[in-house]
Amino acid sequence: MTIDQTAATPNEPSLSKGERTRKQIIGAALELFSDQGYHGTSMRQVADLAGIALGGIYNHFDNKEAIFTAVTLESHPIHTLLPALEAESGDTLEEAIHQSAERMYETLSQREDFLNLILIETLEFNGKHFPDIFAQIFPRAVSFSKRLTEKPGDLREDIPLPVMVATFIGMIFSFFLFQRLFGTQVDLGEPKSLLRQIMEIYLHGIQPQIGEGDRR
Repeated sequence: MTIDQTAATPNEPSLSKGERTRKQIIGAALELFSDQGYHGTSMRQVADLAGIALGGIYNHFDNKEAIFTAVTLESHPIHTLLPALEAESGDTLEEAIHQSAERMYETLSQREDFLNLILIETLEFNGKHFPDIFAQIFPRAVSFSKRLTEKPGDLREDIPLPVMVATFIGMIFSFFLFQRLFGTQVDLGEPKSLLRQIMEIYLHGIQPQIGEGDRR
């Protein structure tokens, strides 16, 4: 078992010894929570994997839930989605939507701990920390969506921008979760192609496109 280096950077020179130790603890906890669940992980296990004495862990965190909260707010894989969104470079609105969706899905697929941590938060904490995650990521997601409005392409003016953002992110998450939970049971084709179809539904709906003269 190795500590996730995205969460733990003990040799980063700008950090103090205490800050490096704290990151070690969060990195160890992230891995253990993902592998074993919250209730299946002990403080001693976190300390052992972080390479510190059990008593030393309490210099940084009062209890296990405080560690989980830190994992959620600082090192949860959901935070890796924001750079994926903000890295899009499509020339048109439609290109940007498809590119952003692909980047988000690829990022999620590289984080095996994502689904486990979402389930822990849902089942063991009843979504207690979701509002804090939302508060961190949603403003940047809205900022991303505002950039989209500056690209060539048409957007409906009767749908608020936050609703468009929430729907977009929700569709990607739902697709990812469906693939993880039921992908071996239902053959819907190659994921990248399927994701593109889903984004076509997001952009254009499921009804055939018809001309204005054909509308009733």
